[in-house]
Amino acid sequence: MAYDFDEATTHLAAADPAMASLIEFVGPCRLVIGRMDSPFQSLLRAIVYQQLSGKAAGTIHGRLLDLFPGEHPDPEEILDTSVEDLRSVGLSRAKAAAAHDLAARTLDGTVPDLDMLHAMSDDEVVKRLTAVRGVGPWTAEMLLIFQLGRPDVLPLTDLGVRKGAARLYGLDDLPKPKELAAAGEVWRPYRSVASWYLWRAADADEWFTPAPRKKISRPRLR
Repeated sequence: MAYDFDEATTHLAAADPAMASLIEFVGPCRLVIGRMDSPFQSLLRAIVYQQLSGKAAGTIHGRLLDLFPGEHPDPEEILDTSVEDLRSVGLSRAKAAAAHDLAARTLDGTVPDLDMLHAMSDDEVVKRLTAVRGVGPWTAEMLLIFQLGRPDVLPLTDLGVRKGAARLYGLDDLPKPKELAAAGEVWRPYRSVASWYLWRAADADEWFTPAPRKKISRPRLR
């Protein structure tokens, strides 16, 4: 674990009574930080999975890997594979072009290696990775949270995070990204864990009464 989840939840609960109630409702943080073997492989998988269900994306990703002799293709192998061959496994033309661009930008150093990535700030990581065709801020933020284990990432455009914030504070509408950014200042430096709890709030079948024994000081989200 890259940072202490117990310390993070203690901080969030003390900083925000509504978040404290959500943490009590959900229980301990179970955010899973996976292992990253290489930025290239992680981003290639992310490109394949964009806008697809997990099952369909997994099938296409498996077919893509089967095109190559090793366990995973390297950038040179992707560049040497035509767009038509990449499309033959189920990739759209746009995703095939994105895979080629990712390979080229990995070889020219735009996409850093893993050691360099770990040494960069969150903003630097987002800037470098979003230079790749088909890789937007959301994709970079997911990599920061779930593979690099960065503790203070709040994906402002993520639908689940926005829905969770609306449920948490009893809003009729989803908060706009700027409003969510302002409200999320109180969660620093553990906004990644706050995001994880907001995803749980968005997915909860039941609901809870935020801080029932206290008057909640809600951030201005309107």
